Amino acid sequence: MLPTNINDPEYFHKVVDCQYACPAHTPVPEYIRLIAAQRYTEAYMINWESNVFPGILGRTCDRPCEPACRRGRVEEEPVAICRLKRVAADNKGDISSYLPQIPEIKNGKRIALIGGGPASLTVARDLAPLGYQIDLYCEQDMGGGMMRSQIPSFRLPVGVLNEEVNYILDMGMHTHFKNYVSSLAEILDKGYDAVFVGTGAPRGRNLDLPGRQEAAKNVHIGIEWLASVAFEHINKIGKKVIVLGGGNTAMDCCRTSRRLGGEEVKVLVRSPYAEMKASPWEKEDAQHEGIPILDNHVPKSFVVKNDKLVGMMFEKVHAVYDETGKRNLVPTGEPEVFIEADDVLIAVGQENSFPWIERDLGLEFDKWNMPVVDKVTFQSTNQKVFFGGDSAFGPKNVITAVAHGHQAAVSIDLFCNNEDVLKRPSPYTNLVSQKMGIHEWSYDSEVVTDIRYIVPQADKSKTLKDRKMEVELGFDGLTGYKEAMRCLNCDIQTVFTADKCIECDACMDICPTSCITFIENGEEDYLRHNVLVPAFNLTQDIMVSEPLKQTHRVMVKDEDVCLHCGLCAERCPTSAWDMQSFLYNVTKAGCGVEEVAAV
Repeated sequence: MLPTNINDPEYFHKVVDCQYACPAHTPVPEYIRLIAAQRYTEAYMINWESNVFPGILGRTCDRPCEPACRRGRVEEEPVAICRLKRVAADNKGDISSYLPQIPEIKNGKRIALIGGGPASLTVARDLAPLGYQIDLYCEQDMGGGMMRSQIPSFRLPVGVLNEEVNYILDMGMHTHFKNYVSSLAEILDKGYDAVFVGTGAPRGRNLDLPGRQEAAKNVHIGIEWLASVAFEHINKIGKKVIVLGGGNTAMDCCRTSRRLGGEEVKVLVRSPYAEMKASPWEKEDAQHEGIPILDNHVPKSFVVKNDKLVGMMFEKVHAVYDETGKRNLVPTGEPEVFIEADDVLIAVGQENSFPWIERDLGLEFDKWNMPVVDKVTFQSTNQKVFFGGDSAFGPKNVITAVAHGHQAAVSIDLFCNNEDVLKRPSPYTNLVSQKMGIHEWSYDSEVVTDIRYIVPQADKSKTLKDRKMEVELGFDGLTGYKEAMRCLNCDIQTVFTADKCIECDACMDICPTSCITFIENGEEDYLRHNVLVPAFNLTQDIMVSEPLKQTHRVMVKDEDVCLHCGLCAERCPTSAWDMQSFLYNVTKAGCGVEEVAAV
């Protein structure tokens, strides 16, 4: 028999983590481990369906979703959505039986993917199960693209990268590694039905400053240097290192330098610290490893003595903003600053490079030498050629490349079936009531204040000696559960039926955030100022009902502070309020609304 409290999540995770409350650690029954692995596996596959790389993104994602998290409206930090993906990835079981089946008999269409990064791999993941023959061309010796060459192993272990990349490479495609495509025309001449370009932004920007040529031996382009480290062509650096730039690549460069022998590593950036492009947590991790970030320093020249780089000169500036908010960096008038260096890493941006694309193939390029690509279909002006990831619209991040890949795959499938690529398949949506009883919901709805949990890190004295040792340890199962419980259930919608309301005001009385008000109707500005708690967040719509039968007032709810706790629906005597789960599923290539509904 199963224990009576098997469905209690906290008990469940304590059992899985061998953390019983009693002093003696009772051995974990095998069936408990199996249940745990099953739950994590299901969570992983939900992520894999859309994100494709849960284990990778759970460690490296730029987290564009987290600023939208509503927990950040009531507390300082949002739910750690990114790190929770890692919890599922690290604890999953065997997923082979969940992966899509690849048809042995192909559909007769051949697709070429140029570049082995996240965008191309996503296209392959969506099209291979539909019977397309996939040929992937990549100059590296393994798949992964920039995830392999530009993300250091102390952030993304090679084992995790290989596992998730191989899930896709094992889908029966033909891989051409160590194969640099030098001519798009040659690829098109092979008779492919469509070509997807996912070559990223492979060229780092240089700085043409005085002394640059003389110091060339000790001045390195950041992304190229990171790739050389990843492929073990470089294993050391000077003791004094300057890293130029304020983005995530600069943070990877400086932290990698510390692991390769850099004792005095400094990051210098033109902009103010608060306006650096690097993610806040990336900056924090660099500083935690003893790397100072000097902002408002503009590089002026490389200093060379006796044919050897000895440092750089910088001009100190400060930011001045005009009436439109445009920033100008104005010199402070102080003397230029000299900073010593044995090596300099330039990480001031990346550029696309398409020397291998002939200009007589019907592909138009804009004034920045970027291909003209439709932002919806990702199709170029040569209808057979599609772009995605950094190669489409410039450098972004892994999750953006994945999103591009999904949409490009939809377009390629439509194109290969002679359908209009602009007629995008509609997403599947659904609303289902979560009511299980008078006072019971099928989701957790506690009203609590809970700060974000801290992800533990390995001992710095060890990680700085081994560039392949992962720094972040991730959440254990119980902490992951507690972090997930910070979720305010944004998928649960408060559905109000006006003709059931008897205007007893019970919902207004019980609401813990006073987000419900019954009021005379009026213009939006009037309603926002006259609800119980003024609704001044204009980025969030307010919910306004139809006029009520008895008094012709309206119910106004401020979604900005609603906790989705369900107390209004529990208290309502007529079921005018209900809590309904909203499902939104973006359709993939070859999958219409009917197919998604069936899934």
